[in-house]
Amino acid sequence: MRRYGFPVAPEQVSGFMQAVTLLGPRSMADIREAALATLAPPPDRRDEFEAHFQSHFYGNTAAVVEGEADEETRIKDDGGTRDEESEVARQEEGGELSSGAEQLSARDFQRDGNGLAAFRRKLSAALPARRSFRTVRTHARGKLDLRRSLREIVSADGDVPSPLLRRRQTVPRKLLILIDVSGSMKLHTSDYLKLAHAAVQGADRAEIFTFGTRLTRITGALRIRDRDQALARVAALVDDWDGGTRMGPTLLAFLSVPRFCAFARGAAIVILSDALERGDHAELEMAMRRLSARAFRLSLATPLAGDPRFQPATAALRAILPVLDDLVDGSSISCLTDFILSLARPAPAAAAIWKRAS
Repeated sequence: MRRYGFPVAPEQVSGFMQAVTLLGPRSMADIREAALATLAPPPDRRDEFEAHFQSHFYGNTAAVVEGEADEETRIKDDGGTRDEESEVARQEEGGELSSGAEQLSARDFQRDGNGLAAFRRKLSAALPARRSFRTVRTHARGKLDLRRSLREIVSADGDVPSPLLRRRQTVPRKLLILIDVSGSMKLHTSDYLKLAHAAVQGADRAEIFTFGTRLTRITGALRIRDRDQALARVAALVDDWDGGTRMGPTLLAFLSVPRFCAFARGAAIVILSDALERGDHAELEMAMRRLSARAFRLSLATPLAGDPRFQPATAALRAILPVLDDLVDGSSISCLTDFILSLARPAPAAAAIWKRAS
């Protein structure tokens, strides 16, 4: 199913195997019902699912629906196996390429000095915070810890000691960074990934994904402390470097995987992209609205905003501007680090700021 573009999470695979075991299976119908219940093919692709089921289990290749498999977004988790990477040399300059065509390639990151140490140290304390449901002991400004207080009274033979208090913890919110690795972002990809490595090293709960024509989770690779080793692993993991852009479908693919979608709930989401969506932008608008509904704060950092003449004038940007909390300059690491460190501070909505600017 993944080969033909069906978004299937690892949890769904294990659930399917458990369902088959519970059902016996007594017949092929049991396997089909288990697949429908756990793998959950979309209603509009049910006929295609049936055709692939017939082909896989009965060898009926004539039943396979000739769909646009290449147009479906492939999802890759850095915990899974790696496909063989193709070595494609390219000479085009970034910013000149923006298409929906898939082109797979490999990437090599050059070594340089680490100028993100200060950002890494400050990040955890600078992120927006929320009140956790877990509590900790406190000596003042808390609620009565009745259970511990009663234990103290019993152990003291009925004497009433000072009341014991607890308060809810304050914890940093999750940070989710989605990095566009398409051809139009080629000049900025290396800097964005170095920033992402510093974010994973500095924040307790940071998740990083890349997207172009595919969606790839690279958080595990970026947990390697040595940055050069981490980026080398990322270079081998991501297949769609410098290719086309399918921003809407890849974000919808992200939202279709329950485990990935949970990363966005209550998180500060930063999308690093020029948002140059080709063709109809309806899928992009839908994905951004769904992300905005789940996120604490949804931000788009585009290198195009580094130009003083920039205005969100494209159809895609005009469509998603009302759901964005921030539309900021993403043309340099210094701009991005300053912005991420300011996420805890309130700011006017992006639509209000750009309306005044225009």
